Amino acid sequence: MKKLAFIIGVFFISITAKAQEQELVKITVTIENVLNDNGIILVSLHNEDTFMKGAGVIDLADQAQKGEVTLTFENVKPGTYAVMVLHDENENNRMDFESNGMPKESYGMSGNAMVMGPPTFNDAKFEVASEDLELKIRF
Repeated sequence: MKKLAFIIGVFFISITAKAQEQELVKITVTIENVLNDNGIILVSLHNEDTFMKGAGVIDLADQAQKGEVTLTFENVKPGTYAVMVLHDENENNRMDFESNGMPKESYGMSGNAMVMGPPTFNDAKFEVASEDLELKIRF
C-alpha cells in the first residue's frame, strides 16, 4: 500500500511540474530602426513595480546591429509586463541625456507610445498568458 501511495504521489508531482513548465512563455522582441552598430542594445522586461526604477524582472543585452536586433525572454510567467529598450551606444549601461533633459540615445518601449515626458507603465503594458509572444519596438 505504501508503494502504491508513493507511485501515485510521484505521478502527481510530475504532472504538477509539467503543468508549471507549460505556463512559462517566450517573448521575442524585435527592435527596428537601429541606426548604427555602436554599443549594445539593452532590453528589460518590467512589471509595474520595477518599471522606470532600474533593473527589470529580466534584463538582456546584445551587440547593436544597424537595422534590426532580436532578443528573446525565456521562461516568463503569466502576468502584466512592459518592455523597455535602450541603444546604449557608449556602453555605460544607462541612458544619457542632453543638457536640456532630452535623451542622447535611442530608446523605445512596448506599445510604441509616443509620449511627451517619461512613459508610464500603462503606456507600455501588455498581458502574458499561456502563448508565446512576438513584439516589435521601433526606435
